[in-house]
Amino acid sequence: MPSQQALVRRPGPRLAEGLVTHIDRRPVDPALALRQWETYVQVLRDHGWQTTEVAPADDCPDAVFVEDTLVMFRNVALLARPGAGSRRPEVPAARAAAEALGCSVNEIRAPGTLDGGDVLKVGDTVHVGRGGRTNAEGIRQLRAAFEPLGARVVAVPVSRVLHLKSAVTALPDGTVIGYPPLVDDPALFPRFLPVPEESGAHVVLLGGGRLLMAASAPKSAELLTDLGYQPVVVDIGEFEKLEGCVTCLSVRLRELYA
Repeated sequence: MPSQQALVRRPGPRLAEGLVTHIDRRPVDPALALRQWETYVQVLRDHGWQTTEVAPADDCPDAVFVEDTLVMFRNVALLARPGAGSRRPEVPAARAAAEALGCSVNEIRAPGTLDGGDVLKVGDTVHVGRGGRTNAEGIRQLRAAFEPLGARVVAVPVSRVLHLKSAVTALPDGTVIGYPPLVDDPALFPRFLPVPEESGAHVVLLGGGRLLMAASAPKSAELLTDLGYQPVVVDIGEFEKLEGCVTCLSVRLRELYA
């Protein structure tokens, strides 16, 4: 059976120092952030996901955004080489966690850079955002790693947000959803559905039509409910202050077979 495994990493003591690029810095409450993270992880578990905690990286303020450390395709974990040098020490523990789950491991090497948040998979199509954190060489190496496995890799520009998945994610039927002011070119996606809020563009597919979404997007949740989906809402407000969203707080491993 396909797996429902998720890697997560609890927020560290320096969370409030996390990088911000496209928004103004606001104070972060670490205690509240920890409670929000614990609720997020519990929601995954409540919907059948087995969670594995990646070892802490307490010297790395952004380590909670574990999705940026690796990209999965089939059973292959491609270790990222984050575009922000301060985040590269986050990767070794992610490697250890992926290896412990039985993944084959590849890695991005210098001068390539790649953040996992820049990679959106829709079936066998892998969209990769070319922007501030992921460079052309990183995309070339991702293509070399995943195309032999059956992936179709499509590079798309990202200039208005931190990562591609800050702008768009995808519904279970493959429709890409996004908040239009933050999407460089919606026409690059075969099926695109605009949503009315920035955080409404971010969904994690829990299975069975259930969508993990941020509480800050009630209009988008209503829209997706009208389309027959079941939003499961969590408050991640402290992480949104650091340009975080529901996708970047976990790495979902759906194609490991037991």
